[in-house]
Amino acid sequence: MIIIHANCIQLINFVSRIVMKIEQIYTGCLAQGAYYITSNGEAAIIDPLREVQPYIERAKKDNVKIKYVFETHFHADFVSGHLDLSKKTDAPIVFGPNANPEFKAIIAKDGEEFKLGNITIKVLHTPGHTLESTCYLLKDENGKDHSLFSGDTLFLGDVGRPDLAQKAASMTMEELAGMLYDSLNSKIMPLADDITVYPAHGAGSACGKNMMKETVDSLGNQKKINYALNQPNKKAFVEAVTDGLLPPPAYFPMNVAMNKKGYESFDTVLNNGMKALSITEFEAAAETTEAIMLDTRTPAEFTNGFIPRSINISINGDFAPWVGALIRDVKQPILLITNPGKEEESVTRLSRVGFDNIIGHLKGGFDDWKKADKEVDSVNRISAEEFAKEVKIEKDTVIDVRKETEYAAEHVNEAYNRPLDQINSWFAEITNDKPFFLHCAGGYRSMIAASILKARGIHNFKEVDGGFNAIAKTSVPRSNFVCQSKVL
Repeated sequence: MIIIHANCIQLINFVSRIVMKIEQIYTGCLAQGAYYITSNGEAAIIDPLREVQPYIERAKKDNVKIKYVFETHFHADFVSGHLDLSKKTDAPIVFGPNANPEFKAIIAKDGEEFKLGNITIKVLHTPGHTLESTCYLLKDENGKDHSLFSGDTLFLGDVGRPDLAQKAASMTMEELAGMLYDSLNSKIMPLADDITVYPAHGAGSACGKNMMKETVDSLGNQKKINYALNQPNKKAFVEAVTDGLLPPPAYFPMNVAMNKKGYESFDTVLNNGMKALSITEFEAAAETTEAIMLDTRTPAEFTNGFIPRSINISINGDFAPWVGALIRDVKQPILLITNPGKEEESVTRLSRVGFDNIIGHLKGGFDDWKKADKEVDSVNRISAEEFAKEVKIEKDTVIDVRKETEYAAEHVNEAYNRPLDQINSWFAEITNDKPFFLHCAGGYRSMIAASILKARGIHNFKEVDGGFNAIAKTSVPRSNFVCQSKVL
């Protein structure tokens, strides 16, 4: 059974028995898996999302009491709901060894067991991704090892990157990778092949580099196909898992701090974000608070008209990770511009990555702004067919904002690769003196880039609707020959 919630969450029921039920709650925009486990009237939540009411309502519907809130580690890519969930249910928060949170929690010992109805959850301390990283081994009503909630220690097709906790651990990523190797080989590899692995993330997460699109697998299959589990020795493992790691998003350390130190209640954040501001109030807040005006409408809607200097990151895409990658500072004040009815979703998804300083949203959205005859801006968006007719290869400047790997696979001849996540570094290369074309893969990222460039005074460009996917269907010359220039 699959239920889509807020365009982002898939609720998948994998195991259903009289005495035990395991559900994976997978959040596509974060590529994150939380878990809801019940047995004989008791429930546990592992790595909950920021908004916790769905867990509480589900437990009430199932007539079970939430007994524990388990955390596999201090997450970097999202803010967990452990504090709010514990406060609302009186369920204690459980971390593994070496965790030192600034709030009340059970710091479990390696091997410690927690009873949940007729089943048992055993703590397996697996440092390496972080020092407190812990997996939870579920034993069924007969005491048989049944499933492993592997957090960021073991993914499907990959393992957790060992470079995120270097500073806090006062260790190099190579040292942490060696620790991860020991954890995997002493705690996980000896487990039975028929155990089900439930990881904390899937493909698309920045917490790994080679994750599968599948979100559940057997441990036996992972032993066969996971490259990290098939290295001949520790030295080879360290080299393999540290090779090719991209820099982590700038907001990661701030999310770790929030998960460790505490944060504002989600209810308070939502209440602030749901404050409807009149046009006068919105303008005043924009002028006096240094807030970013964040427009969450689709690129197609944004291109035809928007409030000048607003940034477009649509909720119809990888919204939260791009907010984190580009806005970076979770304390940044934000003013929202959304389609009517999308305010709560926008606030919720911002809060998942720690952007809690939401002043409010524009009442009536952009339509009311336009009706009030206020100043508007637009993006010059053209079709791939128009691009094919207009572009002059080797003469015109074409900027491709896709990832380096996407660009290397195939790109427009002589196009420059300037990845979106690095825009704060390369936008200074551009001036209004020379026109250029801008594209990504499908139009989502290029519209983000277009809005940022226009907010910084760069207007002399055309953005390609449909991006490279559409361009590839035209006669525009393409290649995989990488020719990069330092100056556009």
